[in-house]
Amino acid sequence: MFEIDPSRAIGAYAAVMTAVAAYLVLGAATSAPTRFGTIDVRRINVREDDGTLRMIIAGRDHIGGIVIGNREYPHPNRTEAGMIFFNDEGAENGGLVFNGKVIAGKPVNAGSLTFDRWHQDQTIQITSEEDGASRHAGFIVNDRPDQPMRFDQIGALGAMKAGPAKDAAVRDAGMIGTQRVYLGSNIDRSAELSLRDAEGRKRLVFRVEPAGSPSITFLDEKGRSVSRIAPSR
Repeated sequence: MFEIDPSRAIGAYAAVMTAVAAYLVLGAATSAPTRFGTIDVRRINVREDDGTLRMIIAGRDHIGGIVIGNREYPHPNRTEAGMIFFNDEGAENGGLVFNGKVIAGKPVNAGSLTFDRWHQDQTIQITSEEDGASRHAGFIVNDRPDQPMRFDQIGALGAMKAGPAKDAAVRDAGMIGTQRVYLGSNIDRSAELSLRDAEGRKRLVFRVEPAGSPSITFLDEKGRSVSRIAPSR
């Protein structure tokens, strides 16, 4: 029998492990993508090669707050699961979220696909909501302020009491949105296309009642009908 030199054995072992590690690292860079049948995760972050966050896929408990400029701010009311989209700078600019459950014996369900202005809130939204017998679904276009939203003010505004002071603070923080277009169904089961002015006031409404009667209504700045077109009976 021959005698094994311990130092040489350790050296050989280290060399083999180094070679294996190098193979795994280099092989991972050139091998085909890993395939999975089923993956159970709480959250997936999709990033660019430089680390920029581009998408989050998560359950409601891990979807997080609002990310702007590599800083996360608490979200005032997001409790849904889904996907959050981020722009080239890694700032949130839309998402697809959804929830639903039975509360007090009635279904409460919602889904929303949105796209935001730069450092602002949603300008386009496709939404479906129901609360028992009350439900509506539609396509919405909103105006948003030219100024970026002050996300650092969200927490303080949430703690303020409703009133003129809070309204002014919300406006100063750039959090006021104005609906300009709505196309969808209403709670009363009518179908509607409404166009609004820059102040959010309805000015032109195309409507079909649940029973089928259609109409076109022109409104003034007070919301009063100034002209209405409907088929004669």
